[in-house]
Amino acid sequence: MKLSSDAVAFEKRIGHRFARPELLIRALTHGSISSPTRADNQRLEFLGDRVLGLVMATALLEQDPNASEGQLAPRFNALVRKETCADIAREIDLGAVLKLGRSEMISGGRRKQALLGDAIEAVIAAVYTDAGFEAARDMILRLWGERIARVDADARDAKTALQEWAQARGLKPPQYVELDRSGPDHAPVFTIAARLPDGTEASASAGSKRQAEQGAATALLEKLEQTT
Repeated sequence: MKLSSDAVAFEKRIGHRFARPELLIRALTHGSISSPTRADNQRLEFLGDRVLGLVMATALLEQDPNASEGQLAPRFNALVRKETCADIAREIDLGAVLKLGRSEMISGGRRKQALLGDAIEAVIAAVYTDAGFEAARDMILRLWGERIARVDADARDAKTALQEWAQARGLKPPQYVELDRSGPDHAPVFTIAARLPDGTEASASAGSKRQAEQGAATALLEKLEQTT
């Protein structure tokens, strides 16, 4: 089975040339275009999630041999969560080579966070099946790169930091209020405010509620730093 020129270019971006090209094709095939003769990537996604988890758990243990389970868990979650996987997928332009059904293409499937996150897990499984665990591990570590080294800062996200700030001062946890939602259904933009009990607040906009909440929390923390 011969790969398209776009798929060959994608192989170069991930640093792996497939001995069994059909595995890559399957990893790039979304359920919206699957058929009895064309399997989608859901089973590979299931496997890739487990391979990614093992690689990241091992990397974290090696990076900090003295860390407790309580310290490791949030770091692990930060590295394997869907947002991080989608960010990696965007960096290697995975969306450009996905095989999607017409309806998914029209609705902006190549940019959807969940779809991209699932697809990178399927690609991980395809590499694992094609060449074994070491090949998959090497690709993961290469693509995640500096994220692993700085994960401690990433794991303590802005919402957590803001809640800890409020608790340290005997305040109730901040509230997150949706101020606006704009844009088409396939690419919404949420504007959310992070608000303290005394009315102090800051807002941010993003393509998902979680990202908007994180942005609002970051903005409010910066505002509080300027006033203290």
